[in-house]
Amino acid sequence: MHDIFIDESCHLEKDGISVMCIGYIKVPTDNYDVLRNDFLVIKDEYKTSSELKWNKFSYSRLPYYKALVDFFFASPLEFRCVLVKYKDRLRHEDFNQGSHDNFYYKLIYFLLKPNKPVVEYRVFLDIKDTRGKEKLNKIHEVFENVHNGESPFKHFQHIRSHDNVFIQLADFFIGAITYKARIASGENLGNQGRLEFIAYLENVSGFTLSEGTVPWETKFNIFDHQPRKL
Repeated sequence: MHDIFIDESCHLEKDGISVMCIGYIKVPTDNYDVLRNDFLVIKDEYKTSSELKWNKFSYSRLPYYKALVDFFFASPLEFRCVLVKYKDRLRHEDFNQGSHDNFYYKLIYFLLKPNKPVVEYRVFLDIKDTRGKEKLNKIHEVFENVHNGESPFKHFQHIRSHDNVFIQLADFFIGAITYKARIASGENLGNQGRLEFIAYLENVSGFTLSEGTVPWETKFNIFDHQPRKL
């Protein structure tokens, strides 16, 4: 059994941002308590009590952020995301029955699809809006249909990010990936602390955050999705 903690960044349809990203941290259920405690030990070591969030990045906490990168790559945790570039090219009327929500369900599907069907999973998503239960039911329905009623994804649930350190870590990684992709697309973003963290994460992971990884990468996987240019 594995627990999968999903968060998303710049996911709104008309927020004026050119990219979006949805990603997860996957945790072996048997190791959950140990890994969570290890995370909390790092927080305590760096005297950090606040929730880890990309949009609350602080240069003074850069050593703490780098320590979390080291912790992740030394642990059995896994990260995967779908990075959507050129969000303005999305043609929901042609491919998603005219609905941004339908596109969201497809992203969840492609995000989770590579996980081995012989293992069971519980999936936890950060609460984003008041229609959360409806979305969870739809996602569950999609996977049950694909797997003929035998989906390995046994449980879908919304939780709040401040209650879970792994959703927070997912938020931080996809925030960094989205930030780098926005810079690559031409946006003028230049927060030095964030750029230094991105450089550290790229160095440790071995990947450029604004580009996709090889499909079979399991530790730190970025699926680069680019809608076709009109």
